[in-house]
Amino acid sequence: MDYKQFLETVEKNVRVNMGTHIRVSTRTVKKNNGTERSGLLIEDDSTNISPTIYLEEYYQQFLSGKGVDKIAKEVADLYEDLKVDRPWDEQKLGEYDKIKEKVIYRLIGREANEELLQEVPYVPYLDLAIIFCVLFEAGDYGMATMMIRNRHLKLWHVTKEDIYHQARYNTWHELPGEFLTMSDLIAELTGIKEKCPEEPMYVLTNQIRNYGASAILYPDRLAGISLCLKENFYVVPSSVHEMIIVPESASPGRRMLTEMLREVNETQVPDEDILSDHVYYYDRKERRLRL
Repeated sequence: MDYKQFLETVEKNVRVNMGTHIRVSTRTVKKNNGTERSGLLIEDDSTNISPTIYLEEYYQQFLSGKGVDKIAKEVADLYEDLKVDRPWDEQKLGEYDKIKEKVIYRLIGREANEELLQEVPYVPYLDLAIIFCVLFEAGDYGMATMMIRNRHLKLWHVTKEDIYHQARYNTWHELPGEFLTMSDLIAELTGIKEKCPEEPMYVLTNQIRNYGASAILYPDRLAGISLCLKENFYVVPSSVHEMIIVPESASPGRRMLTEMLREVNETQVPDEDILSDHVYYYDRKERRLRL
């Protein structure tokens, strides 16, 4: 059974687990870096915010012997955790003043998203692009957002500068940043806390670990890190979800870091999560991040 057949089979089984007011269908979504993912769109008549649940991990479990019935039950349970009970007032989307406090930004690669960037307002930043979204909901399972497109600016009678100014304030309030050691992050992900030799690697992200690379844009965030480290440092864009901070005194050098980043991007990071192949350098005297 290939992934498409698996998706259709799980769709039928999930539908059995849901009530009559729930609609289940397959959906293909364009994602970051021109990628596409197919999953299940689960719609509830009581709300207009509907999650798409991607099943690639479940497919691997199926190939390892897990039954479709059990997978369908887990997907239905996951939907119960993900669903937003209160509907979003769609009329608000027509008036900027009613949604401006929910405008946030995120970072994506510029070259890999040239087609998308023709349709959305963005601000160039290094080799990246700052794009904008309306944040409906944020939690442990991620975010429910709507990407802001050029047509929205015309509808709202606002400029790119207007939404950028608003997003600079909103994002770090709605999605607070976190600066932690690599060991702490690994312990968080695995649940295993081990004593490790002191490692000079840190992670900068946000509290929900979703599109947290944009935390480098937060006011005085990088300057604060330089005060903590008391030196210049490299910023490694490990994915759209986080940045790795490496003090200059402990780094193997920019060339080696770049080689490591490109190898990881090619072998370990999902295509849609890749941010850049370039390592950045923060100069604490200039208070500036550069390529």
